[in-house]
Amino acid sequence: MGGDLRKGFHQEIEQARDELMRLAAAVTERIPRATAVLLDGDLEGADYLIRADDELDARSLDLEELCLNILALQSPVARDLRQVVALMKMNAEVERSGDLVCNICKAARRIYGHPLDPKLRGVITRMGEQAQQLYSSAIESFVENDASKAAALDDMDSFLDGLQKQFIQAIFESHAAGRIDLQVAVQLAVVARFYERIGDHAVNLGERVRYVVTGWLPEHSGADRYRTRRDDSAGHPRPIELHEGTDG
Repeated sequence: MGGDLRKGFHQEIEQARDELMRLAAAVTERIPRATAVLLDGDLEGADYLIRADDELDARSLDLEELCLNILALQSPVARDLRQVVALMKMNAEVERSGDLVCNICKAARRIYGHPLDPKLRGVITRMGEQAQQLYSSAIESFVENDASKAAALDDMDSFLDGLQKQFIQAIFESHAAGRIDLQVAVQLAVVARFYERIGDHAVNLGERVRYVVTGWLPEHSGADRYRTRRDDSAGHPRPIELHEGTDG
């Protein structure tokens, strides 16, 4: 009986992992399509991607329900529990990323008919490519349970942050030269934020992969710094702490 329960548990975990991978792959595939919609003023393409987000939302809700059922009926512990919790967190990251892709398309509709100069178009293209690469790498780290690949996402995201700063500068220059009006400049600045946030969500996916594999979360570093400051201010000697990398 116990063996059948464990077999069922692992089958449900694999089902949840497979669905998360498919949802993340769908977001990855939509990033360049949204970029093309923005650059080409493709209203039909924008409408398609905006409507397609409804399916992503529905599937995300189904995945959340599956994870909740696993928690309620299987009572996982240790690494198994970390995996289910991580899947729920990652599902939310992917769903929000899909919303951001949708928002890029909505911005494309708002600036429809306003041409963009080559410099702006070039940086938009590079932001889209980097955001897609971040998401692809996040999926790879998840599929392979590769904590090292997941940790590298932060540096990749720094490059996307740099592109966002370049884009904001290019927006100022284009507006100052009279090539775009203020309304378009504001919309483009918001679009830059959408790409930057997609990258942040990819980094968060990587952090959850590291959590499953090693038990580490970035919050642990902040908590350790707080305890160090607290103990130093109180004059207490700091205890020697042993951290285990894996369990379960």
